[in-house]
Amino acid sequence: MRFSLFFCLITLFSSASYSEAEAVLKFSSSLHETRYNSLIEELRCPKCQNQNLADSNAGIAIDLRNQIYSMIEQGLSDKEIVDYMVARYGEFVLYKPSNNAGTFFFGMGP
Repeated sequence: MRFSLFFCLITLFSSASYSEAEAVLKFSSSLHETRYNSLIEELRCPKCQNQNLADSNAGIAIDLRNQIYSMIEQGLSDKEIVDYMVARYGEFVLYKPSNNAGTFFFGMGP
């Protein structure tokens, strides 16, 4: 009986320490929270093929969500944040890439 109780307690505490919970973000204004949610919906996770940052649980997606939060709280505009992400990860992070010579044939092709 003691062994089973001990085993249950060890299992309970070890699983609690391995569970990954994302910290709740505290925004200085509701506008910042709205901007944050909009950006993580429109930016793609660099690791995942077809998930945005909001839906992905990949480590890099969590890091990028925290980076976006930090940049918003520092006062950067949405364009500056998107430009930073594109400069770092390429246009792959955009669900709606800009129209240029490189993307023209993909959009106008069959």
